[in-house]
Amino acid sequence: MDKKLATTIGAAARAARTRLELTQADVAERIDVATEVYGRLERGGMLPSVQTLLKLCHELHVSADELLGLSSHGAGPSRSAEPPPSPQERPEVRRLLRTVRQLEPSKVKLLGLVANALGRR
Repeated sequence: MDKKLATTIGAAARAARTRLELTQADVAERIDVATEVYGRLERGGMLPSVQTLLKLCHELHVSADELLGLSSHGAGPSRSAEPPPSPQERPEVRRLLRTVRQLEPSKVKLLGLVANALGRR
């Protein structure tokens, strides 16, 4: 493994994730890897597969050149054209959705009833 390349990719991924106000768990879920694996990637402990690198580029709104350290950091139109996260993408909402996805259907229905009752107040 090329440790310098792994460190470069990890640092660029962390910077992009932070800029988007995403958690490691958010990105891991979006690129379909375990949170622990994504954390190791950000720390430079592993290199992503080509498929995972492409998913990272898409989800973090960065070019492969930026992740690979081939373009100047902070340059490029993709940053300025990137829309801010929408209100429903707040970190606490993303965490809640991850938790709800793991519930049994009967508990999701019950949670919906509670949410509706809270919304009426």
